[in-house]
Amino acid sequence: MDWTYFLPCLYAFIGGLAFAVPFNVHGREVPLASLGGALGWLVYLLALPVLDSDVAAYFVAALALSLYSEIMARVRKRPVTAYLLISVFPLVPGAGIYYTMQYAIQGDASRFLSRGMHTLGLSGALALGILLVSTAMRMWQVFRRRRARERS
Repeated sequence: MDWTYFLPCLYAFIGGLAFAVPFNVHGREVPLASLGGALGWLVYLLALPVLDSDVAAYFVAALALSLYSEIMARVRKRPVTAYLLISVFPLVPGAGIYYTMQYAIQGDASRFLSRGMHTLGLSGALALGILLVSTAMRMWQVFRRRRARERS
């Protein structure tokens, strides 16, 4: 593994920096939120050869960046969405959405369905990974509060 392997992570970090402005992420939170995007992309790149499926690699990356966002939100006392929106940006399958629409407009039904199903799989993997971590963190929070109430 050479240094060019990490170049896409740098691009994901820079993309996160650019998208922090419209989402009103300010100050020290900008590089921390952008780091989540780089982390998600790194996990994706590391998981891809192991899992041999980009949908599964997207799912694992979504788990990692969602966990990062949840932890950073609690450590920095900020909303999770401030980290999550910036972190998930590099993994959004924009090219897949574009080509799906292009094939639909051209009337190429087989390529439209193929690309559309793949893009839907990637989007679903992202959503499911975020949903699982978010739900697990909320359940853990409820469990901790109940246990604290029972002790007092």
